[in-house]
Amino acid sequence: MIGPYYLQLLILVGINTIMAISLNLIIGYTGQLSIGHAAFMSLGAYGSALVTLHFDFPFLLSLLCGALFAAFFGVIIGLPTLRLKGDYLAIATLGFGEIVRIIFLNLELTGGPVGLRAIPKKTTLLWVIIAVLFSAFILYRIIRSRVGRAFIAIREDETAADSMGINSTYYKTLCFGVGAFFAGLGGGLFAHYMRYLHPNSFGFMRSIEHLCMVVLGGLGNMWGAFVGATILTVTPELLRTVADLRLLIYGAVLVLMMRVRPQGLLGQSRNDDSPPAIERLYRQLRARF
Repeated sequence: MIGPYYLQLLILVGINTIMAISLNLIIGYTGQLSIGHAAFMSLGAYGSALVTLHFDFPFLLSLLCGALFAAFFGVIIGLPTLRLKGDYLAIATLGFGEIVRIIFLNLELTGGPVGLRAIPKKTTLLWVIIAVLFSAFILYRIIRSRVGRAFIAIREDETAADSMGINSTYYKTLCFGVGAFFAGLGGGLFAHYMRYLHPNSFGFMRSIEHLCMVVLGGLGNMWGAFVGATILTVTPELLRTVADLRLLIYGAVLVLMMRVRPQGLLGQSRNDDSPPAIERLYRQLRARF
Protein backbone atom coordinates (compact mmCIF):
# COMPACT_ATOMS: atom_id res chain seq x y z
CA MET A 1 0.00 0.00 0.00
CA ILE A 2 3.05 2.30 0.26
CA GLY A 3 4.77 3.49 -2.90
CA PRO A 4 8.43 2.55 -3.39
CA TYR A 5 9.62 6.14 -2.86
CA TYR A 6 7.87 6.55 0.49
CA LEU A 7 8.83 3.02 1.48
CA GLN A 8 12.51 3.83 0.93
CA LEU A 9 12.11 7.07 2.87
CA LEU A 10 10.57 5.24 5.84
CA ILE A 11 13.31 2.62 5.82
CA LEU A 12 16.02 5.29 5.74
CA VAL A 13 14.31 7.13 8.60
CA GLY A 14 14.38 3.90 10.62
CA ILE A 15 18.05 3.21 9.88
CA ASN A 16 19.02 6.80 10.70
CA THR A 17 17.03 6.56 13.94
CA ILE A 18 19.14 3.57 15.00
CA MET A 19 22.29 5.51 14.13
CA ALA A 20 21.10 8.59 16.02
CA ILE A 21 20.05 6.84 19.24
CA SER A 22 23.29 4.83 19.31
CA LEU A 23 25.37 8.00 18.85
CA ASN A 24 23.22 9.75 21.45
CA LEU A 25 24.34 7.14 23.99
CA ILE A 26 27.96 8.11 23.35
CA ILE A 27 27.59 11.88 23.07
CA GLY A 28 24.36 12.76 24.83
CA TYR A 29 24.52 10.43 27.83
CA THR A 30 28.25 9.84 28.30
CA GLY A 31 29.55 13.15 26.96
CA GLN A 32 32.17 11.69 24.61
CA LEU A 33 32.46 13.69 21.38
CA SER A 34 32.71 11.14 18.56
CA ILE A 35 32.64 12.19 14.90
CA GLY A 36 33.57 8.82 13.43
CA HIS A 37 30.26 7.00 13.92
CA ALA A 38 29.96 6.26 10.20
CA ALA A 39 33.03 4.02 10.53
CA PHE A 40 31.11 1.66 12.83
CA MET A 41 28.20 1.73 10.41
CA SER A 42 30.54 0.74 7.58
CA LEU A 43 32.06 -2.07 9.64
CA GLY A 44 28.61 -3.47 10.34
CA ALA A 45 27.54 -3.04 6.72
CA TYR A 46 30.58 -4.75 5.20
CA GLY A 47 30.71 -7.41 7.91
CA SER A 48 27.10 -8.49 7.47
CA ALA A 49 27.25 -8.25 3.66
CA LEU A 50 30.40 -10.38 3.41
CA VAL A 51 29.10 -13.21 5.58
CA THR A 52 25.88 -13.19 3.55
CA LEU A 53 27.74 -13.32 0.22
CA HIS A 54 30.48 -15.80 1.13
CA PHE A 55 28.83 -18.01 3.76
CA ASP A 56 25.13 -17.60 2.91
CA PHE A 57 24.22 -16.85 6.53
CA PRO A 58 20.56 -16.20 7.42
CA PHE A 59 19.61 -12.54 7.57
CA LEU A 60 19.39 -12.26 11.36
CA LEU A 61 22.71 -14.03 11.83
CA SER A 62 24.33 -11.75 9.26
CA LEU A 63 23.05 -8.68 11.11
CA LEU A 64 24.36 -10.06 14.39
CA CYS A 65 27.79 -10.78 12.88
CA GLY A 66 28.01 -7.27 11.46
CA ALA A 67 26.94 -5.69 14.75
CA LEU A 68 29.44 -7.76 16.77
CA PHE A 69 32.18 -6.95 14.26
CA ALA A 70 31.51 -3.22 14.72
CA ALA A 71 31.29 -3.62 18.52
CA PHE A 72 34.66 -5.37 18.59
CA PHE A 73 36.32 -2.44 16.85
CA GLY A 74 34.38 -0.05 19.06
CA VAL A 75 36.05 -1.60 22.10
CA ILE A 76 39.43 -1.76 20.36
CA ILE A 77 39.36 1.91 19.40
CA GLY A 78 37.89 2.84 22.76
CA LEU A 79 40.69 1.41 24.88
CA PRO A 80 43.50 3.70 23.62
CA THR A 81 41.49 6.79 22.64
CA LEU A 82 39.00 7.23 25.48
CA ARG A 83 41.71 8.51 27.76
CA LEU A 84 41.49 11.59 25.55
CA LYS A 85 38.88 14.28 26.09
CA GLY A 86 37.01 16.90 24.09
CA ASP A 87 38.56 17.98 20.80
CA TYR A 88 41.38 15.43 21.04
CA LEU A 89 38.88 12.56 21.24
CA ALA A 90 36.94 14.00 18.30
CA ILE A 91 40.12 14.14 16.19
CA ALA A 92 41.03 10.58 17.17
CA THR A 93 37.60 9.22 16.16
CA LEU A 94 37.75 11.22 12.93
CA GLY A 95 41.12 9.66 12.14
CA PHE A 96 39.76 6.19 12.89
CA GLY A 97 36.88 6.76 10.48
CA GLU A 98 39.22 7.80 7.70
CA ILE A 99 41.52 4.82 8.34
CA VAL A 100 38.56 2.42 8.03
CA ARG A 101 37.39 4.11 4.83
CA ILE A 102 40.83 3.95 3.21
CA ILE A 103 41.28 0.29 4.16
CA PHE A 104 37.94 -0.64 2.60
CA LEU A 105 38.84 1.44 -0.45
CA ASN A 106 42.01 -0.60 -1.01
CA LEU A 107 40.90 -4.04 0.16
CA GLU A 108 40.13 -6.55 -2.56
CA LEU A 109 37.71 -8.46 -0.33
CA THR A 110 35.43 -5.42 -0.08
CA GLY A 111 35.54 -4.67 -3.80
CA GLY A 112 38.04 -1.83 -3.47
CA PRO A 113 37.15 1.37 -5.35
CA VAL A 114 34.52 -0.52 -7.38
CA GLY A 115 32.48 -1.32 -4.28
CA LEU A 116 30.67 -4.42 -3.06
CA ARG A 117 27.83 -5.48 -5.34
CA ALA A 118 25.01 -8.03 -5.58
CA ILE A 119 24.15 -8.04 -1.86
CA PRO A 120 20.82 -9.85 -1.36
CA LYS A 121 17.96 -7.45 -0.62
CA LYS A 122 16.58 -8.76 2.66
CA THR A 123 15.83 -5.57 4.58
CA THR A 124 12.13 -4.75 4.72
CA LEU A 125 10.12 -2.11 6.55
CA LEU A 126 9.01 -4.70 9.10
CA TRP A 127 12.60 -5.69 9.89
CA VAL A 128 13.56 -2.03 10.25
CA ILE A 129 10.66 -1.35 12.63
CA ILE A 130 11.62 -4.39 14.72
CA ALA A 131 15.27 -3.25 14.78
CA VAL A 132 14.31 0.29 15.84
CA LEU A 133 12.07 -0.96 18.65
CA PHE A 134 14.72 -3.46 19.79
CA SER A 135 17.47 -0.83 19.78
CA ALA A 136 15.35 1.77 21.57
CA PHE A 137 14.24 -0.72 24.23
CA ILE A 138 17.75 -2.02 24.97
CA LEU A 139 19.30 1.45 25.06
CA TYR A 140 16.46 2.76 27.24
CA ARG A 141 16.98 -0.07 29.73
CA ILE A 142 20.72 0.60 29.76
CA ILE A 143 20.20 4.30 30.40
CA ARG A 144 17.80 3.59 33.28
CA SER A 145 20.14 1.06 34.86
CA ARG A 146 23.14 1.46 37.15
CA VAL A 147 25.36 1.49 34.06
CA GLY A 148 23.36 4.36 32.60
CA ARG A 149 23.71 6.36 35.79
CA ALA A 150 27.47 5.82 35.58
CA PHE A 151 27.41 7.14 32.01
CA ILE A 152 25.56 10.28 33.09
CA ALA A 153 27.91 10.78 36.07
CA ILE A 154 30.89 10.68 33.69
CA ARG A 155 29.19 13.20 31.43
CA GLU A 156 28.48 15.62 34.26
CA ASP A 157 31.91 15.45 35.95
CA GLU A 158 34.39 12.72 35.14
CA THR A 159 36.76 13.68 37.96
CA ALA A 160 33.97 13.51 40.54
CA ALA A 161 32.78 10.19 39.08
CA ASP A 162 36.29 8.74 39.43
CA SER A 163 36.47 9.96 43.03
CA MET A 164 33.21 8.13 43.77
CA GLY A 165 34.65 4.82 42.58
CA ILE A 166 33.32 4.79 39.01
CA ASN A 167 35.85 3.32 36.60
CA SER A 168 35.44 5.92 33.86
CA THR A 169 37.72 4.16 31.36
CA TYR A 170 35.73 0.92 31.66
CA TYR A 171 32.35 2.61 31.31
CA LYS A 172 33.44 4.81 28.40
CA THR A 173 34.80 1.76 26.58
CA LEU A 174 31.56 -0.11 27.31
CA CYS A 175 29.59 2.84 25.97
CA PHE A 176 31.62 2.88 22.76
CA GLY A 177 31.16 -0.87 22.34
CA VAL A 178 27.38 -0.72 22.81
CA GLY A 179 27.05 2.33 20.54
CA ALA A 180 29.16 0.64 17.86
CA PHE A 181 27.05 -2.53 18.11
CA PHE A 182 23.85 -0.70 17.24
CA ALA A 183 25.61 1.38 14.60
CA GLY A 184 26.74 -1.92 13.04
CA LEU A 185 23.14 -3.13 13.19
CA GLY A 186 22.05 -0.06 11.25
CA GLY A 187 24.86 -0.64 8.76
CA GLY A 188 23.75 -4.23 8.19
CA LEU A 189 20.19 -3.11 7.47
CA PHE A 190 21.54 -0.45 5.11
CA ALA A 191 23.70 -2.96 3.21
CA HIS A 192 20.88 -5.44 2.71
CA TYR A 193 18.55 -2.71 1.48
CA MET A 194 20.81 -0.74 -0.88
CA ARG A 195 22.48 -3.95 -2.20
CA TYR A 196 25.64 -1.96 -2.99
CA LEU A 197 28.34 -0.58 -0.71
CA HIS A 198 31.10 1.89 -1.45
CA PRO A 199 33.58 3.21 1.15
CA ASN A 200 32.85 6.82 0.20
CA SER A 201 29.27 6.33 1.37
CA PHE A 202 30.61 6.23 4.94
CA GLY A 203 32.82 9.27 4.91
CA PHE A 204 33.16 12.23 7.24
CA MET A 205 29.93 13.90 6.08
CA ARG A 206 27.79 10.91 7.06
CA SER A 207 29.21 11.10 10.59
CA ILE A 208 28.37 14.80 10.65
CA GLU A 209 24.81 14.03 9.51
CA HIS A 210 24.38 11.62 12.41
CA LEU A 211 25.81 14.20 14.80
CA CYS A 212 23.39 16.85 13.48
CA MET A 213 20.46 14.48 14.06
CA VAL A 214 21.44 14.05 17.70
CA VAL A 215 22.09 17.76 18.31
CA LEU A 216 18.91 18.89 16.53
CA GLY A 217 16.70 16.48 18.46
CA GLY A 218 18.35 17.19 21.79
CA LEU A 219 21.37 15.68 23.48
CA GLY A 220 20.55 13.08 26.09
CA ASN A 221 16.99 12.55 24.88
CA MET A 222 15.88 9.30 23.22
CA TRP A 223 12.81 10.85 21.60
CA GLY A 224 14.93 13.73 20.40
CA ALA A 225 17.21 11.39 18.44
CA PHE A 226 14.15 9.94 16.70
CA VAL A 227 12.76 13.40 15.87
CA GLY A 228 16.14 14.67 14.65
CA ALA A 229 16.66 11.61 12.44
CA THR A 230 13.19 12.00 10.93
CA ILE A 231 13.55 15.71 10.20
CA LEU A 232 17.03 15.51 8.69
CA THR A 233 16.09 12.51 6.55
CA VAL A 234 12.85 13.97 5.20
CA THR A 235 13.87 17.63 4.82
CA PRO A 236 16.38 17.12 1.96
CA GLU A 237 13.69 15.20 0.06
CA LEU A 238 11.15 18.00 0.56
CA LEU A 239 13.68 20.50 -0.81
CA ARG A 240 14.34 18.61 -4.04
CA THR A 241 12.02 21.00 -5.89
CA VAL A 242 14.56 23.78 -5.24
CA ALA A 243 17.60 21.72 -6.13
CA ASP A 244 19.94 24.70 -6.56
CA LEU A 245 19.11 26.15 -3.15
CA ARG A 246 18.56 22.91 -1.27
CA LEU A 247 21.84 22.82 0.65
CA LEU A 248 21.65 26.55 1.37
CA ILE A 249 18.17 26.27 2.89
CA TYR A 250 19.12 23.08 4.72
CA GLY A 251 22.13 24.73 6.33
CA ALA A 252 20.22 27.93 7.15
CA VAL A 253 17.53 25.94 8.96
CA LEU A 254 20.16 24.17 11.09
CA VAL A 255 21.93 27.45 11.95
CA LEU A 256 18.60 29.12 12.83
CA MET A 257 17.64 26.17 14.99
CA MET A 258 20.90 26.33 16.93
CA ARG A 259 20.38 30.06 17.50
CA VAL A 260 16.77 29.80 18.64
CA ARG A 261 17.02 26.57 20.67
CA PRO A 262 20.64 25.45 21.15
CA GLN A 263 19.65 22.56 23.45
CA GLY A 264 17.72 20.92 20.59
CA LEU A 265 14.03 20.41 19.94
CA LEU A 266 13.38 18.06 22.86
CA GLY A 267 16.48 18.74 24.92
CA GLN A 268 16.54 20.80 28.08
CA SER A 269 18.85 23.54 29.20
CA ARG A 270 21.36 22.85 31.94
CA ASN A 271 19.69 25.65 33.93
CA ASP A 272 16.23 24.16 33.45
CA ASP A 273 15.37 21.36 35.87
CA SER A 274 11.97 20.68 34.29
CA PRO A 275 11.66 17.54 32.13
CA PRO A 276 11.48 17.80 28.33
CA ALA A 277 8.10 18.55 26.72
CA ILE A 278 7.53 14.99 25.49
CA GLU A 279 8.15 13.62 28.99
CA ARG A 280 5.80 16.17 30.57
CA LEU A 281 3.09 15.20 28.08
CA TYR A 282 3.62 11.51 28.85
CA ARG A 283 3.31 12.13 32.59
CA GLN A 284 0.10 14.12 32.14
CA LEU A 285 -1.50 11.43 29.99
CA ARG A 286 -0.41 8.72 32.41
CA ALA A 287 -1.86 10.64 35.38
CA ARG A 288 -5.16 11.19 33.56
CA PHE A 289 -5.69 7.70 32.17
